[in-house]
Amino acid sequence: MSSGLQNQRGESMAKSFRGGIHPDDRKRYTAAKPIEIAPVPQKVVIPTRQHLGAPCSPVVKVGDLVKKGQVVADAQAFVSSPIHASISGKVVDVADYPHPVFGYCPAVVIESDGLDEWIEGVPLSRDWKSLDVSNLKDLIRQGGVVGMGGAAFPTHVKLAPPAEKPIDIFILNAAECEPFLTADYRVMLEMTDRVIAGVQILMKVLGVKQGFIGIEENKPEAIAVIRKAVAGTGIEVVPLKTKYPQGAEKTLIKVIANREVPSGGLPMDVGVVVQNVGTAVAVANAVERGIPLVERVTTVTGGAIAEPKNLLLRIGTTFAQAIELCGGFKEEPAKLIMGGPMMGMAQCKTDVPIIKGTSGILALSAADINTGVEKPCIRCGRCVEACPMGLVPSMLSILGQRDLYQVAKEDYNLLDCVECGSCVYVCPAKRNIVHYVKLSKAQNAAAAVKK
Repeated sequence: MSSGLQNQRGESMAKSFRGGIHPDDRKRYTAAKPIEIAPVPQKVVIPTRQHLGAPCSPVVKVGDLVKKGQVVADAQAFVSSPIHASISGKVVDVADYPHPVFGYCPAVVIESDGLDEWIEGVPLSRDWKSLDVSNLKDLIRQGGVVGMGGAAFPTHVKLAPPAEKPIDIFILNAAECEPFLTADYRVMLEMTDRVIAGVQILMKVLGVKQGFIGIEENKPEAIAVIRKAVAGTGIEVVPLKTKYPQGAEKTLIKVIANREVPSGGLPMDVGVVVQNVGTAVAVANAVERGIPLVERVTTVTGGAIAEPKNLLLRIGTTFAQAIELCGGFKEEPAKLIMGGPMMGMAQCKTDVPIIKGTSGILALSAADINTGVEKPCIRCGRCVEACPMGLVPSMLSILGQRDLYQVAKEDYNLLDCVECGSCVYVCPAKRNIVHYVKLSKAQNAAAAVKK
């Protein structure tokens, strides 16, 4: 599919970057499937850790009756975000439960009362244009909004850069470059007004006039729909070449704004803030309707899934419940992943819950994956060609394997790696490069704490 942005030779003129890869996107399984609203689960397991920053602590106890939208866990730290009940019912347990990222984590377990009642006063109707920036930030924080592309950084924190780092560009990351995932694509088609309202609210909070929405050109319907929706707003839709990792934050900034985030720096260092499609919808819901982040659209797909779907799921729904709504497994999965196949996290069980950052549940068949035995690096240079950050991934893997973590950081720009996995995808030696990068980063962080 093409967005129609071509030169006279029929070549794509969509914006792109150096390096990257072109895996089969496998989006055909769910791209044409409208979002299906999942039934209210009989029980939800809501972890108290669902974002980067300070974890929350439960503010309810066993036996409490709660309503949908009620805060069940919170923290006083600025870099944190409250967590809300996604159904109404009775708190039946507060204890450690399986978690898709941390192994085990304290969680609030709620048994449904069958009523699915909102907390008093929600939903409501509120004109965001009449609110000042301080009120908007408070409402976003109260709504428990975090980055929903996977990183789950508290949104109100991202919207509060220090005074010495003024922001003049906002970018909505609508690339959804990970193979298999189509949640953001369906949201753009079916919740268009929510997406644009969220973008406008975010731009008001940041005080910026320049707004861009980057969409890969393999989503022409989304490009057309969003372009029509932003007509007259001053927000520009930017078609992006279909190439992974087009949606990486630093890459997106370079492609759209032609600004390069410095080594070890953040987007705010070049005057840019980037947010995800799902996050924009959550912002609009929190500000305009008072609805906190208690549900999200998740793509459940892969060769082992009987009927792949895009589901609107309550936070705390287990992977097993979501997979059952898709007809269960049609064969034993070779790998189970939360998120996309390139940057997602492998899972060993299905009793883990959907959290705010769960963009996808992938149950991959043996035909979906390409495994092999790790071998020594053959110095072919393919990883160097594929790296969008201009690094030497082969050396990062060798240094990580040899416990030379500090050398990787100081001499090979370890911290600039975005862990996109492009290097692993092209490596003929099947080296676990991203694993060694993560290990090196963790060891450097641990060393810094000891100092």
